[in-house]
Amino acid sequence: MVEPADRPSTAGQRLGATESFGVSTLEPGLRPPAQPPGRLVSIRVQMLDDTQEVFQISQRSPGKVLFDLACVHLNLTEGDYFGLEYQDQRKMTVWLDLLKPTLKQIRRPKNTILRFVVKFFPPDHTQLMEELTRYLFALQIKRDLACGRLICNDTSAALMVSHIIQSEIGDFDETQSWQHLLHNKYLPDQDAIRDKITDCHRKHVGQTPAESDYQLLEIARRLEMYGVRLHPAKDREGSKLNLSVAHTGVLVFQGYTKINAFNWSKIRKLSFKRKRFLIKLRADPAQSAHHDTLEFAMASRDCCKIFWKISVEYHAFFRLFEEPKAKAKPILFTRGSSFRFSGRTQKQVIDYVKDSELKKVPFERKHSKVLSHSGMSPLSSSFRLQVPKESAMSVALADQPDSARLSHRAETNGSEEPPPVVASANGFQDIPVAPGSDPIQSRRNHGSTGSAPDQHLLNPGPSCRTNKGSPGSDDSPLGSPRLVVNGNGSMNGQGMGSDGVLGPGQIAEGQQLSPLTSPLLTEAGYVRNEDEEEARRKKFPTDKAYFIAKELLTTERTYLNDLQVVTESFQSSVGKDEAFPDLVQNLISSNYDPIHKFHQGFLKEVEQRLAQWEGRSNAHIKGDYQRIGDVLLKNIQGLRQLTVNLQKHSECLVELERACRSSRKVETLCRDFEQQRVCYLPFNIFLLRPLHRLLHYKLILERLCKHYPPTHDDFRDSRAGLADITEMVLQLQGTMMKMENFQKLLELKKDLTGIDNLAIRGREFIRLGCLSKLSGKGLQQRMFFLFSDSLVYTSRGTTPVNQFKVHGQLPLYGMTIRESEEEWGVPHSFTLFGQRQSVVVAASCASEMERWVEDIRMAIDLAEQSSSPSDDLLSTSLTDNKLSEDGVAEQESEDELCGSRSSLERQGHRGNTTVHVCWHRNTSVSMVDFSVAVENQLSGNLLRKFKNSNGWQKLWVVFTNFSLFFYKSHQDDYPLASLPLLGYSVTVPSESENIHKDYVFKLHFKSHVYYFRSESEYTFERWMEVIRSATCSSSHSLLSTRKELY
Repeated sequence: MVEPADRPSTAGQRLGATESFGVSTLEPGLRPPAQPPGRLVSIRVQMLDDTQEVFQISQRSPGKVLFDLACVHLNLTEGDYFGLEYQDQRKMTVWLDLLKPTLKQIRRPKNTILRFVVKFFPPDHTQLMEELTRYLFALQIKRDLACGRLICNDTSAALMVSHIIQSEIGDFDETQSWQHLLHNKYLPDQDAIRDKITDCHRKHVGQTPAESDYQLLEIARRLEMYGVRLHPAKDREGSKLNLSVAHTGVLVFQGYTKINAFNWSKIRKLSFKRKRFLIKLRADPAQSAHHDTLEFAMASRDCCKIFWKISVEYHAFFRLFEEPKAKAKPILFTRGSSFRFSGRTQKQVIDYVKDSELKKVPFERKHSKVLSHSGMSPLSSSFRLQVPKESAMSVALADQPDSARLSHRAETNGSEEPPPVVASANGFQDIPVAPGSDPIQSRRNHGSTGSAPDQHLLNPGPSCRTNKGSPGSDDSPLGSPRLVVNGNGSMNGQGMGSDGVLGPGQIAEGQQLSPLTSPLLTEAGYVRNEDEEEARRKKFPTDKAYFIAKELLTTERTYLNDLQVVTESFQSSVGKDEAFPDLVQNLISSNYDPIHKFHQGFLKEVEQRLAQWEGRSNAHIKGDYQRIGDVLLKNIQGLRQLTVNLQKHSECLVELERACRSSRKVETLCRDFEQQRVCYLPFNIFLLRPLHRLLHYKLILERLCKHYPPTHDDFRDSRAGLADITEMVLQLQGTMMKMENFQKLLELKKDLTGIDNLAIRGREFIRLGCLSKLSGKGLQQRMFFLFSDSLVYTSRGTTPVNQFKVHGQLPLYGMTIRESEEEWGVPHSFTLFGQRQSVVVAASCASEMERWVEDIRMAIDLAEQSSSPSDDLLSTSLTDNKLSEDGVAEQESEDELCGSRSSLERQGHRGNTTVHVCWHRNTSVSMVDFSVAVENQLSGNLLRKFKNSNGWQKLWVVFTNFSLFFYKSHQDDYPLASLPLLGYSVTVPSESENIHKDYVFKLHFKSHVYYFRSESEYTFERWMEVIRSATCSSSHSLLSTRKELY
């Protein structure tokens, strides 16, 4: 910032004691900035470590002089990320304008204390080259936590505080740590999580203050409220909102939940008029030619101007190559504000530190009692950063907001302003514009010659990663191959997988990059040259085995969450009730708790292996950790010891059903639990999860063995693991098949009214779905249920739980079937001739008709093989209930099934079950389809985009039970929304849809269109495979495949 002088001194001497020191890269002994002549005035500035310094400035000095004096005092090179804020005479917090005279802004300097704070929050802390800068950012995070501005869940809060304490007092000592927490306030509600903080602290043994700063910033940057300064506003309807600005653009919050985001690429102009703040958006060529203008009302004109100014500065700092030039003053009249951004842009700061030969100078850590041994140099060849170690605790960093802490309101801060014009290429990311071209993003078109455009974003070679945006955000400007994005990731790109963590005690070697960064997709923020990008591409694991192992990790996380529904949520909600039988409670606890405990250890091993695989891919020893078969073999052998518990799971299901039948109170308890959001599937499905998981292990090992050549180091372990798991599946196949059928009958019983004893011995479910029944009033939609002994048809009732009312039963014994399209003149129709009646039905299409006819004929053969005709299923002896034949309850809208929150949160409503989905989508599903769906379960991070939006939103997605369930992160307890896939088609976007990204698939049903983007070719193919299993009904040829699996 200023020129060095010749006089020898050090920052440590200037600051006082050097008991605890770090390293800065600014030359020692700096000459203060030149000041204009005039009377000197004393100005007090409060630093981030709460010390106050007094600076002497000329009464005519601009704000930049005072700011430079503060940076000189700190020996701070990267001072451009910071600013001076103060309260003006209106009691409003404003930023010191660096171009205007200081005393024209601060009218009463003796009574004003300016605060030196972080002004621009980069999306990735690894863009901060100096240890001193990271230390100051850590102090800012500490302050934001203490005042309740940085809102997060208890786990993240405890982990961040534990890193702060580690940097201040060193390794864990129970007495010292406890006393330190008693005398220091880091959180508004610190006492409630004190034990959790100490538990986290004891895991940081050996971690230096610099490493603690690094880990603290790594956690903080993932939080939704990181760097957010809220400015109260209202929309046109008068709803209370909060506006904020970030490196990506303007954000809109409702309370502390982000509900919208306007990327710089979408914004044409920002302005304000009196109390109204205006955002003018670029025209979307696909929509209309006019420009949309959004209007927000703020408390006053001054509030508008403050927010406008900080918006202008954020845009210029993060998106321009260089400081914008001053406009020439008009001769006669002025129009509008002359305010402009003053200072270096982020690109200029990064380039300056990269290109300068800067020495390392000690600096004091005021609150730290630990000697820092950091020797970080900003001059290392790859990235100038030595990566600290981190324990596996870091995987728990959710960015989920904690409702308990939402009561602490974030302070409004800063001032903002808009760019001149920000160009956009097809709305997905930004392109440079003259004169202030975008230094961060330079887009390469998907089809351009000689480029590997967005493939680099998705293929974890030069992996780019998206930030954890909250649901509903459209602010992911996924950029070009030259940039590394930063929401969840590091500019280094040495990622760990979307969810990987560094194992306990593992330290990255040499100049290795952050072990906590994800190889998924992130938002833009850092310019990288082609040599760095090529080097990074070579370092990151791209072997197919790595992605298979990563699939094991992501599905194991989902599986463990499903087990917790049984072992924790169900037992705490239902098991503690006195009416719930102790026998059933003990049976479930004794047979599921050991399974849960075992898989907790298994998951930790997989997480550690993936962390080592990703974090050491550029180490000298290759192949040590680039394998997963040995981990699978070891744990499958351990799982075999729990075979007895797995065999008891069928007994748990039967006893629970028996308890529900014998006690209405128990039945009510179970039904109420199924309405809780954590129970996102029928509870009985969770009881089957341990057996289903065996099939997943088998399929994963089959893919590994197929991928590896016989000479591969991991082939032998994978083959041995496959043999063991195959033996277990064979041993439990009978139990598994019976439980699946029994569970399906129990689930159908909840959807049907007017049926007695559906789940009886010997009855098998075959198919359910929609057919049109021909009657005197024409074709009427009916829901048909095909069992091994009878065919039942129903209509959707009007009960509060929307059950299907049974109209009639057709015994299969002695039934014949005949196609009758020509006879009745109804397309895709066929006639069922029973012993007591005949029914004419029509399918929605030829393929549906073929499936129904095939299954009914097979069921007739099964019925003929039984000894006698089946008993009536109906609660009455009516062969055909004529009541309500002409009236079908009004359908719910399709939107209700397409991922709305209400469909998950509505109490007492089972409108998202497979039966209801088939009713709305006019399709059918068979038991074979259910069996195939059991094998095709998948979870992981995907980017989602709606048809009419430009932004990509990163979500944790779980595919199971013919539906996609969307979470903000894998640590969420329940899904935010769901999307049933029956009836959908899955394809690849066409050129006309302008989706210029790799690994994108499209889901389409009527007017509903969704795009999903995966990280690699392997994950893209896997998602396409499993989704096709739900959207394309299986034929009976697949049944033999499943039997071969056993």
